[in-house]
Amino acid sequence: MSAQPPVLSEAELPALLARFYGRVRLDPELGPIFEDAVHDWPAHLARIGDFWSSVLFGSGRYKGNPFGVHQRHAPRLSPALFARWLALWEETTAEMLAPDAAALLREKAHRIADSLQQGLFFRPEEHGPAGRGRVQAAAPTG
Repeated sequence: MSAQPPVLSEAELPALLARFYGRVRLDPELGPIFEDAVHDWPAHLARIGDFWSSVLFGSGRYKGNPFGVHQRHAPRLSPALFARWLALWEETTAEMLAPDAAALLREKAHRIADSLQQGLFFRPEEHGPAGRGRVQAAAPTG
């Protein structure tokens, strides 16, 4: 049995991330949040590149805490904004990558977003005993 070739190369990541975050920055809902949070876009894109390299290729280059970063901005975040981020990600990956690569990145992004949302928006005290074991997002705020 031969190993399948990767559906995406490390060299393709910077262009993908640059196009995606270019769209994020122009988005009327996401743009202001990212502009307030990111003060050095080249450094941010390099760090996000390290993150995706670690997720996709197991490179171990990313040493940060994605939950901690998003937690600092939690008051401005909502499930609706995560959905908007995912929609832009899906558009960009579908445009730039082969269908199997786009599907892989879509799946990974959804898992990451689900995990972050569970950590940011799950409120066990709102669910009582009947809600145990179920993760529900808090209602979006303004």
